[in-house]
Amino acid sequence: MNRPGPTTRAKVWKIRSDLATEETDVIAAEEPMEIRVETGGKNDRTTTSLSVTMRTPGNDFELAAGFLLTEGIVDRKRDIVRLEYCTDPGIAQEYNIVSAVLRPDVAFHADVLSRHFYMTSSCGVCGKTSLKAVRVAARHPIPPGSPRVNRETISSMPERLRDDQVLFSETGGLHAAGLFDTHGRLLGLREDVGRHNAVDKVIGEAFLADRVPLSDRTLAVSGRASFEIMQKAAVAGIPIVVAVGAPSSLAISLADEFGMTLVGFARGGRFNVYAGRERVANGLTEMDPR
Repeated sequence: MNRPGPTTRAKVWKIRSDLATEETDVIAAEEPMEIRVETGGKNDRTTTSLSVTMRTPGNDFELAAGFLLTEGIVDRKRDIVRLEYCTDPGIAQEYNIVSAVLRPDVAFHADVLSRHFYMTSSCGVCGKTSLKAVRVAARHPIPPGSPRVNRETISSMPERLRDDQVLFSETGGLHAAGLFDTHGRLLGLREDVGRHNAVDKVIGEAFLADRVPLSDRTLAVSGRASFEIMQKAAVAGIPIVVAVGAPSSLAISLADEFGMTLVGFARGGRFNVYAGRERVANGLTEMDPR
């Protein structure tokens, strides 16, 4: 199998008023990726399939590492001995299967983890249970009240994120997640057809560089703020999440629970602060509620 790329091409009929033309368009690629873990000693290795996600090919090892971290399977970079594509004989999807070999001393319980993966807001599990699951996985405390980021910096993040979305500019079909410092400098950006994958990729990049916890960073996402995105930020120790879209109720609950700052509808110089407003600096004038 040839290694898939992040984009492909397709024939498309473009209709403009009364004119129709056949052209070649650049399309965001979407391929399944299976994440496996290998555990045990040299003579008793066990391979477990954890997840299959639809993703944009590219940065696959970062995606796998970010997933393992944000799902609470690993805590430190050294927990992962190596990441590799599965190239066993007879495997047709060799570039769509990533295997993470864990250190023998890393505790791994597949039966518990399989239940944890379904503790999401879309699967009918109550908020209390979901928040409890995050508390178990989140080993990096969120620093109270810091960092502080001024409102102009927060307002600039969505536009900066959009400006650096190279694949979105080509295809119009990808989500983005970016890590910013307190001055609004974009330190890392990843794109993917799945917004959760984009978050795992950018967190995975930092994790593999041994920069977690990300206690002085802001995570900005191009879509809405879901429970799953807030969960991943909390596990990585990220105190501030800025979303272009709306937050869910459970996302707000998680931000309150972990002392995080959650910003939504950040666009056009405006934004809403749903939790942790003490981190938003620079002379905000408050009006009496009506």
